[in-house]
Amino acid sequence: MPAQRTFDLVIAANRLPVDAVTGADGKITWRRSPGGLVTAMESVMHGREGAWVGWAGEPGKAPRAFTQNSMHLRPVRLDQDDVVDYYEGQSNDCLWPIYHDAIVPAKFRRRWRTAYERVNTRFAEQVAKVAAPGATVWVHDYQLQLVPALLRKLRSDVRIGWFNHIPFPPVELFMQMPGREGILEGLLGADFLGFQRKPDAANFLRACRGLLDVTVRGDVVHLPDGRSVRASAVPISVDYNGLRELAGDPAVQQRAAEIREQLGDPKHILLGVDRLDYTKGLRHRLKAYGELLQSGDLDPSETVFVQVATPSRERLAAYRELRGQVELEVGRINGEHSPIGSTALTYLHRSFPRTEMVALFAAADVLIVTPLRDGMNLVAKEYVACHADDGAIVLSEFTGAADELSRAYLCNPHDIDKLKQTILQAMHDPPGEHRRRMRSMRRTVMTNDVQHWAEDFLTNLQAAPHKPKGHR
Repeated sequence: MPAQRTFDLVIAANRLPVDAVTGADGKITWRRSPGGLVTAMESVMHGREGAWVGWAGEPGKAPRAFTQNSMHLRPVRLDQDDVVDYYEGQSNDCLWPIYHDAIVPAKFRRRWRTAYERVNTRFAEQVAKVAAPGATVWVHDYQLQLVPALLRKLRSDVRIGWFNHIPFPPVELFMQMPGREGILEGLLGADFLGFQRKPDAANFLRACRGLLDVTVRGDVVHLPDGRSVRASAVPISVDYNGLRELAGDPAVQQRAAEIREQLGDPKHILLGVDRLDYTKGLRHRLKAYGELLQSGDLDPSETVFVQVATPSRERLAAYRELRGQVELEVGRINGEHSPIGSTALTYLHRSFPRTEMVALFAAADVLIVTPLRDGMNLVAKEYVACHADDGAIVLSEFTGAADELSRAYLCNPHDIDKLKQTILQAMHDPPGEHRRRMRSMRRTVMTNDVQHWAEDFLTNLQAAPHKPKGHR
């Protein structure tokens, strides 16, 4: 029997970076998955030989390990009960609400916590099998918060990093969660913990200080067993060069022109691109847009709003309810304000290929990004990379992106009147103002691209618990 192949770099995430596609002949092939993590890590893994451990997306027996685009992919089994309890339950009906300011109430079930522990153990065991001696292991996101400590028990020789793609909550919210100490202890199995924003790292450190028998000095947690763990902000970004090159493709530029023509060649195109999630503030922006049409500040014959709402977690009640609310509001706005032969609001509840999304970014005059809470929001950075100097972004203050894209038109999405004013300002500011703002944001995204993020994270991981030389 051949020896297990091992790798010096192992990624662990809830999902593999590919989806299974069954052809007419019943043969299964694999295609790249959509989503911010896959987009970010795709360029990180380019030119590196490594393994990715994750769920293949369907309950039941896991497929055999396979290689895709020179990356070794090792599927983890999730049974139907695991999907319901670990993924839909503990991850998305408990952790997700708590970590997003309890916009909807979190639910707590002991059965869910048991499943979360069971699946995290399964992930840790698979990572331990494919990690070479002394390997670097990079664990991702809130679904796998127990993996670092579980893996350390199995493989004390590996270097473990964890990155949180979503916010980390204030301790007052985190304290509501049953099993809270176990999550902190799970994370402290890592050598370095990366967060999107400084306040997220500070929230984690405050939780450790208040709930565990540890010592926290600066950004380092000192454990009773002598180990030390550093927690710091390492904001994620996008593949700037890849997006810029794609946006400049003549076929994409032609498609952007076609989109404008299909929309009636309006004077202004407003664009929203989100997962259909209650954290994204879709109802707030729709309300603001509807009121601007009602007041006459926007003319539907001159301005069109396109909202892409990618389907998300539709088995969960909160998401089904949100979809109904959004689609009801879309129908109301179009029924009351659309001219004959066109729509004031084009609503697209489906996913699109990357080239189509880039064309949409290139076509849109104003991107509206209004999350009520968001770890980063890569859509804002993608728009900056894809659009010319005449664009504008209305950006929620409650995104990680607002820290870096300070020249966007920042807003509080809860304040509908101010949101309306910000949208109008973004639309009607002179071209010179748009140019100054877009060029400033482009420099930021170009300098701090996804490669910079990956190198920054891995450098911090190798130096932990100390700061890398040259880092503040």
